[in-house]
Amino acid sequence: MYRNLRFVLVALVLVPALLLTLYFTQEVVWDKTSKQILSLTRSTSCYSEPRTQNHQPNIGPFPNDNPPPCTCQNANPAKQHVPQDEIEDLQRRRAEEYRQHQIRMGKQNDVLLLAPSNTPLQYPIRGFRVFPMIKTLIPGLALHSQNRTIYKVSLRVGKGVLSVMDVQEGEGVEGQNEGNLTFSSTSLEKLNDLLSRVTYTSTIYHIKTEDLSYFSFENHEVIFPIEIRRPSVPVLYDPGKNINSQVTILVKAFLRYKELQVLIKSIRVNYPNIKIIVADDSHNPEKIEGDNIEHYIMPPAQGWFAGRNLAVSQVATKYFLWVDDDFLFLNETRIESFVKIMEAVPELDVAGGEVLGNRFAFKLQYQEGNSEEGGCITRVKATHGPVPGLDGCFFVDGVVNYFMGRTDAVRSVGFDPFLKRVAHTEFFIDGLGGLLVATCKGLRIGHQERKDTGNYRQYRHPPKSDSEKKMQHHFFKNHLKCIKY
Repeated sequence: MYRNLRFVLVALVLVPALLLTLYFTQEVVWDKTSKQILSLTRSTSCYSEPRTQNHQPNIGPFPNDNPPPCTCQNANPAKQHVPQDEIEDLQRRRAEEYRQHQIRMGKQNDVLLLAPSNTPLQYPIRGFRVFPMIKTLIPGLALHSQNRTIYKVSLRVGKGVLSVMDVQEGEGVEGQNEGNLTFSSTSLEKLNDLLSRVTYTSTIYHIKTEDLSYFSFENHEVIFPIEIRRPSVPVLYDPGKNINSQVTILVKAFLRYKELQVLIKSIRVNYPNIKIIVADDSHNPEKIEGDNIEHYIMPPAQGWFAGRNLAVSQVATKYFLWVDDDFLFLNETRIESFVKIMEAVPELDVAGGEVLGNRFAFKLQYQEGNSEEGGCITRVKATHGPVPGLDGCFFVDGVVNYFMGRTDAVRSVGFDPFLKRVAHTEFFIDGLGGLLVATCKGLRIGHQERKDTGNYRQYRHPPKSDSEKKMQHHFFKNHLKCIKY
């Protein structure tokens, strides 16, 4: 009897204790779970309140103004080709020209902007473009905030002024037509109405630059770019109805008139009416006769690239086909195949073929280097990968001396007339980052038997002094530390 009573007493004590333990454990679990849900809700909401009143996100702008030095393996520094008594003055002039080049290319606007992890501010992160000195509405400005007694935001720019259209009496706007504009309101709806009417007007005339806009609310600040652009007028070429109105054939001639006549004869087999432009800097020019041939006589020995510039300057068609004066059109040489490729990829600027199976395709590995030493370029035999949708075509940086060029794109780069004798890769160096280039299989042309005799051999194989001048030229012009072919 006493034993049963003892069990009852123990049960009366332990059972309530166990129930209380289960209750509080469940409360802790639910409380922890609810906190996790609350935390998840906050982290996925539009923004969270700042942890501290002094919290300022480090979002930029961070300038990309001076990258680290570059390296050119097994290549001599370009400045070694500059006479020692000239190097100091040459470097000074180069540094100033490079500084101006950076300004022209808009490098001062080349900054990294980081979007904050969360913010109550809505703004155009990219793509907002204005005409210079023309008032333009800023799209997408808004504030998404929790309840406040008063809402206050500000907007600041550096190259223009801000204003709010149709400001009514009592609307909280300070800084109209200034570079710093402040808005305040007790109503979030009214504040966003103000933000929807904000305009930007650049106060400087520039055809291609940017401004940065700083948009802030309490401890939140975001930065978004404003592109200032003068629109350009399209330059279009009427393709006409046949290959003759689409393509012009260009040739640089020098001394080799027999080879040139063979080339022209081979062209006329399949293309009797296509225009041929010949730039000729021979010492004693000979007359080149034939229908639809333009023969331009240059001062003697002006050089390879000067002749190319002259020839390209006279093109009136959308495309041109470049050939050497000792090439030979074959039965399978079809200009239409080039045009088909260029039309299929409108972004393409140059398409290269092959000469006796050689496509001479290459990539240019370029490191910008720092502003003091300059950049490094190495030419390697490789491609960037296939051109989508075009079998046998691959993106490269340079091609063989048989290619089709988009006339306006090639003119925008041009051929440096300083390079008179041996030059080809240099055009693609100047066009790096500006010209989209591809090489394609099957676009064949022949080559006549080589006969580098007499005066031609003298000019075809320049002395070492020419190479020294060429490297010195690259050192300054292309801001190079080294170059390796």
